[in-house]
Amino acid sequence: MYSIGPLTVAPGERAHGLIPVGTSSYGVELGIPLIVVNGVQDGPVLCVDAGVHGDEYDGQEAIRRVLAEIDPATLRGTVVGIPCLNTPAFEAAARASGIDHLNLNRIFPGDAEGSYSQRLAATFVEQVVPAVDAVVDLHTGGAYGEIAPLVILQGGYEDLATDLALAAGHELVWKGGKWGGTVRHPVLEAGKPAITIECGGATYRETNVEHHMNSIRNILRSLGLIDGAAQLRDTYTTVSGTFARSASGGFFVACAEPGETCKEGDLIATITDHYGTTLEEVTAPQDGIVLWVRRIRTVRPGDEVVIFGEVLGEIQP
Repeated sequence: MYSIGPLTVAPGERAHGLIPVGTSSYGVELGIPLIVVNGVQDGPVLCVDAGVHGDEYDGQEAIRRVLAEIDPATLRGTVVGIPCLNTPAFEAAARASGIDHLNLNRIFPGDAEGSYSQRLAATFVEQVVPAVDAVVDLHTGGAYGEIAPLVILQGGYEDLATDLALAAGHELVWKGGKWGGTVRHPVLEAGKPAITIECGGATYRETNVEHHMNSIRNILRSLGLIDGAAQLRDTYTTVSGTFARSASGGFFVACAEPGETCKEGDLIATITDHYGTTLEEVTAPQDGIVLWVRRIRTVRPGDEVVIFGEVLGEIQP
């Protein structure tokens, strides 16, 4: 038997339900929706989550599809899917919660006595993290931007999470992620591997759903949960990320695409006024790779407009 939150699932069975977090102002129970597939054979417990940001849709659909295709009779271990961790943000079709306007991916481990998002993070840490062996956190660039397919491997935890990161199958491995409070942080601090997979954004695309599905399947194979050998690349490129912010407000136009290589000084984007006058040119600060590009044309001073990736080296499995 496998138990997580209110669910207890027998070997060879599947179930779904909600880990309660709180009640909305109109009396509806809110929480963490779970899909659990419990294999007949023993094995690790993998958790795959999406919807930390409510405007990132591709990973949510990928989780539902992959878990629907898993046969518990041949599964070795357990797969826990959280298709939409942040349901208030999804309802608002926004990056942040429509209840307290917090960015869930910056506030872990949360606060059990705080606002809804704080309680949501704390509930994940208290009830999900102890019940799983590894976590894969799916993201896109959101409504505001588009990101190249990549995996984020938290700096300082390479020994713990590199194998999981390489199994995601993307050439680019973003080493670091200097900001804290993400889903992966409390998992790593508990001594369990966790990674973030990024792909796509700006809108929902079936090709990006497929990218996420392929990553999940390859990770399942790498952990021995399903049959087949995990496919690894010959080499992976490690990068760091530098956020460029606008100095001017206006109309934003990108001149480079996510995943495109650039040289120091290359023109990446322009910001114009309503008359077509160029107010600002965004150029590459060094040789590297464009990781993320803004897709919302409205830009204000201080907005994120591009993420540059400086190439650090290679990983050869």
